[in-house]
Amino acid sequence: MKRSLSIITISVSIFIIACNTQTKEKMVSIEWPQGIKPPVAPVKEHIRIVHNDTVADNYYWLNDYFKKGPDSAAVVKYLEEENAYLDTMMSGSKVLREHLYNEMKGRIKKKDESVPVFKNGYYYYTRTEDGKEYYKYCRKKGSLDAPEEILLDVDELAKEHPYYAAGGFNISDDNKLLAFGVDTVSRRQYTIHIKNLETGEIYEDRIKGTSGGSVWANDNKTLFYTQNNPTTLLSEKINRHKLGANASTDVTVYEEKDPSNYIGVSKTKSGKFIFISSQATLSTEKFFIKSDEPEATFKIFQPRLKEVLYSVDHLGDKFYITTNLYAKNFRLMECGLDKTNSPEWKEVIPHRTDVLLEGIDVFKDRIVITERKNGLIQFRVKKLPSGEDYYIDFGEPVYDATTTGNPEFNTNVLRYNYTSLTTPNSVYDYNMDTKEKKLMKQQEIVGGYNPAGYVSERLYATAKDGTKIPISLVYKKGYAKDGSAPLLLYAYGSYGYSMDATFSANRLSLLNRGFVFAIAHIRGGQEMGRSWYEDGKMMNKKNTFTDFIDCGQYLIDQKYTLKGHLYAQGGSAGGLLMGAVANMAPDLWNGIIAQVPFVDVVNTMLDAGIPLTTNEYDEWGNPENKEAYDYMKSYSPYENIEKKDYPNMLVTTGLHDSQVQYFEPAKWVARLRVMKTDNNILLLHTNMNFGHGGASGRFDYLKDIALEYAFLFSLEGVTE
Repeated sequence: MKRSLSIITISVSIFIIACNTQTKEKMVSIEWPQGIKPPVAPVKEHIRIVHNDTVADNYYWLNDYFKKGPDSAAVVKYLEEENAYLDTMMSGSKVLREHLYNEMKGRIKKKDESVPVFKNGYYYYTRTEDGKEYYKYCRKKGSLDAPEEILLDVDELAKEHPYYAAGGFNISDDNKLLAFGVDTVSRRQYTIHIKNLETGEIYEDRIKGTSGGSVWANDNKTLFYTQNNPTTLLSEKINRHKLGANASTDVTVYEEKDPSNYIGVSKTKSGKFIFISSQATLSTEKFFIKSDEPEATFKIFQPRLKEVLYSVDHLGDKFYITTNLYAKNFRLMECGLDKTNSPEWKEVIPHRTDVLLEGIDVFKDRIVITERKNGLIQFRVKKLPSGEDYYIDFGEPVYDATTTGNPEFNTNVLRYNYTSLTTPNSVYDYNMDTKEKKLMKQQEIVGGYNPAGYVSERLYATAKDGTKIPISLVYKKGYAKDGSAPLLLYAYGSYGYSMDATFSANRLSLLNRGFVFAIAHIRGGQEMGRSWYEDGKMMNKKNTFTDFIDCGQYLIDQKYTLKGHLYAQGGSAGGLLMGAVANMAPDLWNGIIAQVPFVDVVNTMLDAGIPLTTNEYDEWGNPENKEAYDYMKSYSPYENIEKKDYPNMLVTTGLHDSQVQYFEPAKWVARLRVMKTDNNILLLHTNMNFGHGGASGRFDYLKDIALEYAFLFSLEGVTE
């Protein structure tokens, strides 16, 4: 669910033999251990009756770990048995996995520093040290030649924790206080701490059960933050904290009554206003006060309207609103500071059927609008008050660009990140007056990397209903389009999240061993506009799955790969995609990697006590409604396992995952084990220390990627 990843010498002869066979049968030179019996999860009767539909769920007991039920210990035992089985089955790739880990780690610059960001008189940056998993959060006053202040030494703070995430860094306007959130469990429950940057003291203030982020009022002693429900993890309250007070006395300034809404608090870039936002998939409501008046009552900006989303920023004597009000692909509006109801809004940029307006960045005398056309991001710079505008040219056919690190209001410089399938992440400063851009930093690939040695393409597959589905792909130069190469097809396809074409240094370990990597921009994302999302959600969700299948078949038909060498990968809601396509077209894929997969859709959406469930009724439907129940049951991977052959599969999860609970993939694998009729490999890996995002350190997560790549290479007969 949403519930927002030096080269070893290759044994070329083995790989070419394996890949050049033109039959559907594969030549595999690696020996998987034989005669090893997988764990068999006990069957315990549990009956679900909804809408007079009776369903047996023999593995419901696997939910017990977090429910602290009678089978809690048995759950851990089963997960550990699955981990042991994986270790045995993957034992032949142990050396390969170590090589892959060291190879990918070797590309990372051990001692590095981010591009400094200027805000309110200081340059802020992070830096990493050789051999350290985390980083230092630092600043310099006025000049990059000034002495360094280490605001937070995360390497030191994380020493005693297997998992440590620090975030929500928030500096008071007087530059003296730092508020930050810490999660040591990986369940998105943060404790906010406050540090005095003059004395180094971390105050006794401890605010538990929060989202981690916070906002200082302009008095430098009042902090607003989001309080979560400890069970469902829903964001329920916005509280006001006074410096030095016990958190138990904090005042609730807003409480959300609708469990389908997420809430949060933020400050406008101008620093003049504090906003509370309540948003569901299809509606928004905001409240605001002046930042100079922290004890004022929050006023409503625009009451929530059905299927109307909006966001707000402040510039001069106006608010600027990005909204889909009478505008499916969104438009830009403005209003006076005291005329915030939608009838008072005036249009600045109209709706366009072929352009999605994604958001804006405001500066002292201009706005930068992020738009998406033909699946690609473009930046439009609009000067005020004249309205004169122009677009920034990026010069590549497939890429991703995002505005970032622009907290300073009084500047004519726009900072943005740029990357493509062949271009490492690059940070640019763009002068909006002279139109000159300056490369501030490009991700360094230790050991060397030549982008000219790789090729990217944009293709379009035709879906079964005639829709053209974009595919972005990359491969090493010299690759022959004769169907002989293995290909890994990746997608997400939910929540309107666009899966853009970005660079990955880790991916070089795939490409350098002959793999093609492709991204299917399927419906359910928002690459081609708001309709692209709406055509892949709720009662249209199956379009997401059939789009992916059609993309896979297209790549075979166009001889980018061969049946028997096609692989699929997706995580979270993309893991739902993996489960669905495994059921719908099992013979298309030689292997599937399902990362933290959301595969037990009906049972999860029936349980309002599970984190995120009620927030997502507008994405999947509410199964209390029979039509929604029947539809999601018709595609839910767990519900639709049949007695038939399935592809080789690697499934991963985390015991502390708060977004897709561990028991979904565990139940799915348990049922697959007794239902599938093939001898293909089925592996479940549960990380017993982490959650949805895996390890928190900058190197540890590479072990998971090494496992995934080794799984693919083992199936392809690549041994080094």
